[in-house]
This record gives sequence, structure tokens and C-alpha cells, in this order.
Amino acid sequence: MAFSFDRTPTSSRFRVLTVCTGNICRSPMAEQYLRAGFDRAGLSDVLVESAGTMAQDGQGMPAQAEALVRRFGADPSDHRARYLFEGHVAGADLVFGMAREHRRAVVSLFPRASRVSFTLREFARLAAGMTDVDLADAAALPLDDVAGRLRSAVSAVAARRGLVEPAADPIDDDVIDPYRLADSVFDESGRQLVPAADTVLNLLTAAAKITKTGGGALDGS
Repeated sequence: MAFSFDRTPTSSRFRVLTVCTGNICRSPMAEQYLRAGFDRAGLSDVLVESAGTMAQDGQGMPAQAEALVRRFGADPSDHRARYLFEGHVAGADLVFGMAREHRRAVVSLFPRASRVSFTLREFARLAAGMTDVDLADAAALPLDDVAGRLRSAVSAVAARRGLVEPAADPIDDDVIDPYRLADSVFDESGRQLVPAADTVLNLLTAAAKITKTGGGALDGS
């Protein structure tokens, strides 16, 4: 059964989708970390969700992943895995695969999402070094058009593909899969995920608040 929901390009909400395999480790960790960050930034117009390419609907997170999320300052207790459908992707303004295989699956499912689909670490690599000048189009939009500003920022990041040096090793664009592995692997997954997610939060928060006179400027992220 296909899943879909109504969304138009002028939706007042900005939707972020995080994707991994089982939707019980990496993608919900990213989902909950990003949601907490957007909440702290006061960006109530941002909706963060997650799904998995091979998820078993309703499955909970393993204890190690839950513990890591709590260290992030979020509450994982209500998370339930869900299988990725085309409608999840079609309704998203920004899609983060936790690894390259997940981005490929997303684009295969809904090819038009290619411009807004990245791995989380790829997005952070592309966004590194962006300045207020790169967000000029976002700054030109009304401050109350948060979704429009964030879509503009995503477009600015996508435009840097082919201009920014690729990762030294393609695997550097992935977040390591810790499922059924030692606590140390979960810790490493978190160490890869958190800085990339912080770059996302810094960039999108700046895009939401920047003005033509420089208010809400990037802080070197």
C-alpha cells in the first residue's frame, strides 16, 4: 500500500526526513538531535521525521541508541520504526541519508528528490565555509517565510556540488552503522553524526534569521 500525504511547494512547514536501514539507530538519532536543535532555535515551522529502507514498522530503538539519544538531551521513548515510502520522500524539503546507500534508495524511490537529498555528512561538508553572501537569496525573503528561507538555503548547498572538494574517502560521507555492535561503535556513530547535524542546524538557523544587514550571520560553521 502506497503512503502519501498532501504537500505543496508553498507549504508553511519545512519538512526534514532522515533515512537509514532499520530506522532504529542512525536515522532516529539524527531525527531527535535535529528536532531538539530546531526547538532550541525557536524554529517551530520545521518538522523532522525519519524512516528506514528495510524497517519493520513499530520496532523500537535498541537500548544503546536510546542511551545515546538521551545524552543528546532528547527523549527516544516514543520512537517507532516505519518503512520508507515514496510519499515520505515526496513530502520532504530536505532528506538526509545516513549513508550513501540510503541517499541512492531515496532518489531511486522519488527521482525528483535528488536536489534535496544528501547524506548528513555530505551536506555538512558542502555547507562548510558558507557565509552570509551564500544566503543572500534567503535573506531577501520575508522573515516570516521560514520554510521558504530554509528551502533557499538547501538550494544554495546543492549548488555547491561539483565546486567543493569531494571527501578524501567516499566513506567519510557516511555515518557508521552501529546496529548490534559494541558501545564504542555507537559512540563513534554519535561522534560522526553530531558535528554534521550541528552544521545543519547552524546553517538553517542562520538562513531563517538572517537579514540583508547581516542579522543572524553564520558563525564560521
